[in-house]
Amino acid sequence: MKTITQITQITQITQITQVTQATQATQVIFAAASLLAASTFAIASENYPTRPVRIIVPFAPGGFVDFTARLIAPPLAQVMNQQFVVDNRPGAGGIVGAEFAARATPDGYTLVIGSAGTHSVNQSLYPKLPYNVLRDFHPVARLADAPSILAAHPSMPVKTVKDLIGLARQRPGQINYASAGAGTSTHLAAVLFESIAGVKMTHIAFKGGGPAVVSVLSGETPVTFATAASVTPHISSGRLRAIAVTSGQRSAVLPELPTIAEGGLKGYEMLNWLGLFAPANTPRSIVDRLSREAQKVVAQAEVVKRFNAQGAEPSPLASEEFAAFVKSEIAKWAKIVAATGMKPD
Repeated sequence: MKTITQITQITQITQITQVTQATQATQVIFAAASLLAASTFAIASENYPTRPVRIIVPFAPGGFVDFTARLIAPPLAQVMNQQFVVDNRPGAGGIVGAEFAARATPDGYTLVIGSAGTHSVNQSLYPKLPYNVLRDFHPVARLADAPSILAAHPSMPVKTVKDLIGLARQRPGQINYASAGAGTSTHLAAVLFESIAGVKMTHIAFKGGGPAVVSVLSGETPVTFATAASVTPHISSGRLRAIAVTSGQRSAVLPELPTIAEGGLKGYEMLNWLGLFAPANTPRSIVDRLSREAQKVVAQAEVVKRFNAQGAEPSPLASEEFAAFVKSEIAKWAKIVAATGMKPD
């Protein structure tokens, strides 16, 4: 006859065996499920895209970011045999749309057009940015870059860079300038201008380049550092006065327009770059295909022609090179933000 101790030991051994068998069974189930999920995801990646792809524009319609998204969407749709839909989600200097893209399912069906503002400067400008560029995004391809145009309402008594600097010194803080939002290239162009010129103006932030330009057209805000795409038609019609271009070289679309450096502010140069980003953990095969096709698209003759007509230049970079570029831009603007004391409005 077994003793109570022996019975207890047998019971414990039986329970341990049952738990072990159950655990092993569970592990097998989870392993099988993981393999099935991985297999399904691999098949989905291989057949990508099988449904429409959304390109988030984190600004209102009418600016350079929106222009670029709508320019590349049709040829991307053609080469990838699937619809590419532009989805404008403006707000907070591009943060609203960028955060939305960062939180999207990393399956290649939600992309975002990132800029120098949303994907480099904002990382240092906002202490509590709701996304981290290096952690939450996978750079796909750099697309293009463009200068901004320093422009004013015709009623503004300035025709040159020196005129604006002189007036700003006479009226510190009294001259308002419109931008597409805090941390955008149009805001950064003005901050750099103020820093080098030693003047102070007042920033009026809008939810995109389109609304900012409308404000200057109406005379509500007298000055802007706007993208060439958004102001060139109004300069041609005489509704806005072009003063200078922010690039180091003159613009092909407005060759008669001097650079800000030529206008008397030596060392000044500001370009806005744009690139395509996917949420982090998007399958590498999808990122690589998107990168290849996006680079081909911006090199198409008609696309180049339309970029040039807006004062922009294609500047394609593949995923890995673009990732390194973004990292260097974040480091560069961190130093500038710290040195200028730049703050979000």
